[in-house]
Amino acid sequence: MTVAALNIHPLKSGRAIAKAEVSVRLDGFADDRRFMVTDPDGRFITQRELQFLAQVEAYPLDGTVRLVMQGREIVPGFDPARRLQVTVWDSSVDAALADDAANSALSEWLGRDVRLVHMDALSSRYEGETWAGQPAPVGFADGFPVLITTTGSLADLNRTLVEKGQEPVGMDRFRTNILIDHDGAWDEDLWEAVEIGGVVFDLVKPCSRCIMTTQDQMTGERIGGNPIQGLAEKRMSADRRVAGVLFGWNAVPRGEGTLRVGDTVSVIGQRPGRWPMKVRG
Repeated sequence: MTVAALNIHPLKSGRAIAKAEVSVRLDGFADDRRFMVTDPDGRFITQRELQFLAQVEAYPLDGTVRLVMQGREIVPGFDPARRLQVTVWDSSVDAALADDAANSALSEWLGRDVRLVHMDALSSRYEGETWAGQPAPVGFADGFPVLITTTGSLADLNRTLVEKGQEPVGMDRFRTNILIDHDGAWDEDLWEAVEIGGVVFDLVKPCSRCIMTTQDQMTGERIGGNPIQGLAEKRMSADRRVAGVLFGWNAVPRGEGTLRVGDTVSVIGQRPGRWPMKVRG
């Protein structure tokens, strides 16, 4: 098995950037989900409610980010003393707040009053104690530092979609960090841990999927195949701790290092059985 692709998402819910090489930290990939759009009160906003975010490209710069959308550009300023308390699900983060001009320009782009925030060196967030054994540092990702998926599982999902008369979908719908080239469908359910480039990743929790997987990741439109309907055939969780349909595994890095496309992936820990799924009948 090898690494087929590596991706970062500098802006939460913005476009992915494919990388040939990434730096891994304990809180995930460098530059991954370090910026986020919120409402004026600091509540996080994603493509679930603001589909246009799929059109925003974000390119990390030293201490800031360059945002591009439909030929327009914003390079916000961040003063470490200018802060906003923001929320991501149930967690609260003290984040750096962009300057007023940048927030006004971004609000005009997106058609509603928003704020842009940065998880800078003064910010911290820890999540996942129940699943990871101890709280894991994480950026603005929904809950865990890294998401791992496989080519074999996507191929199996797409076979199901085609059987249902729908179009196949790309892996970009699932906003993965590490895509592993492996033919076995859903074998990742059995992997307790993998080692890549000398870094161990514990696969701690299957990832439940939402309406974002139905959205084209270039336009934000809900078009093409519907992964939720395809996953419902054989990937509906039977464990109430993680409800809904599942695709990919949330992972926690247990060290730091560098990953490259083409790196060998070694399974170093196996689960005794697969995650329980409901049987459609």
